[in-house]
Amino acid sequence: MSPTTPQAGDQTPLTITPAQMKRERLRFSEFRFTRTPSGQCSCEVELEWIDGVRVLGKASGQSSPMGDLRIAADAALRALEAFSGSALVFELVGVKLLRAFDANVVIVSVMVKRGEGPPRLLGCYLAEHDAIRGTVVAVLNATNRVLGNFIATR
Repeated sequence: MSPTTPQAGDQTPLTITPAQMKRERLRFSEFRFTRTPSGQCSCEVELEWIDGVRVLGKASGQSSPMGDLRIAADAALRALEAFSGSALVFELVGVKLLRAFDANVVIVSVMVKRGEGPPRLLGCYLAEHDAIRGTVVAVLNATNRVLGNFIATR
């Protein structure tokens, strides 16, 4: 299989061989977040599968403290949807940055609109140094089981 980079919105699921089934997770490989002087921001999340197959999710919008977190979460969800060929469809319900036990914690709530598993997912991540990047990891934590089941049943 040659390396490819499906984009969000691609309808073709990736082909997975039995040897690749041993690896049950995507690897979070790249994260880019930019903010322009005009107040816009964009985020790209790249996930890597076996044999260098990469999927990319992108999102952009108006920058604000909470808006930046929502845009990062949305980019992560778009990357997961691109990996599944839109067999999985997610909707971000909300993102919250909390201070708990002297640490910053990011919590995300995600709705599964298409795919097997519970309809609502919750994920969190201890985001001490970078809450925006931590939001992506919280999304991956929330969707881990749904994605694992998707991979296992393909």
